[in-house]
Amino acid sequence: MMDYISSTETATEPEEFAMSADPQSPGYHRPVLLEECIAHLLPAPGKIFFEGTLGGGGHTRALLEAGAKVIATDQDPAAITEAGEKLAGYGAHLVLHRANFSEVSRILTELGIASLDGALFDLGVSSHQFDTPERGFSLQHDGPLDARMSPDAPQSAADLVNTASDEELTRIFREYGDEPAAWRIASRIVRERALKPITRTLQLADLVAGVVPRKGRTHPATRVFMALRMAVNREIEVLIEMLGEVTKHLAPGGRLAVISFHSGEDRIVKNFMRERATEWHDRPEWPAPRRNPGHIFRLLTTRPIVASADEQKDNPRARSAKLRVAERLHHAC
Repeated sequence: MMDYISSTETATEPEEFAMSADPQSPGYHRPVLLEECIAHLLPAPGKIFFEGTLGGGGHTRALLEAGAKVIATDQDPAAITEAGEKLAGYGAHLVLHRANFSEVSRILTELGIASLDGALFDLGVSSHQFDTPERGFSLQHDGPLDARMSPDAPQSAADLVNTASDEELTRIFREYGDEPAAWRIASRIVRERALKPITRTLQLADLVAGVVPRKGRTHPATRVFMALRMAVNREIEVLIEMLGEVTKHLAPGGRLAVISFHSGEDRIVKNFMRERATEWHDRPEWPAPRRNPGHIFRLLTTRPIVASADEQKDNPRARSAKLRVAERLHHAC
């Protein structure tokens, strides 16, 4: 489903334990690495940006304040409603879409926009989603085991937990959560669900805690919840699709900025940008290096930008954030 609203104005530390609400935006998180994003994206009047993860609207507001036009998307209808009210004063400079950011090509085509001056994607999950028990993201609140970014998505976390084989659950926990006890947790889930369906967040959290002893402040089910969320929302697959699509629409000099919170996501972004920033390929069996036909980027961040100590102290969510930025070349290779 895609709604349009034109405004009238190792896994790194799981985000659940790194969230902080924006005092000016109750229920939503502070935009991480805000100054760094704006410094690299260079928004200005006349420029057009795609903001793929609207959330609380903090990054979007900063782009708008610089005079840019922003097309912003989010799968969460609550985020669209909230941002539409807060940012109404920016008028036609802001167009909101309820959609997955992988739909960028479709959105721009329907809007008649040929190219972008920049695109920003914050891959984190908002505090609003974690702090709303009914959304089923958090193991700190009892609620339905859901974890869908979009309420229209066909499969919830409960559906996955109660139907997937122990082999599939083990793969999910290892691949998305780097969970060392993946097999033991998956086996316990399969045994317990045969007695009673697992439908509540705290029910699953308690089950995992019975398998894995708690160490420190982090709940033993944290990685399991993160892995289920990523699987339910196909976050890795959607990220890969988005990167390929948005790159097609960057104008020469246009910039792509991605903030990730998960080591697997950061690795995908890093490899995608580096491959397209490599001018020549060489292999031992080749008589000479060959030009890379996919050389379309210049890296603006050879290493990821991380939050300053002050920002991490002020906003714990920023501790695991990594920003990578690349610029579209002015020539075809």
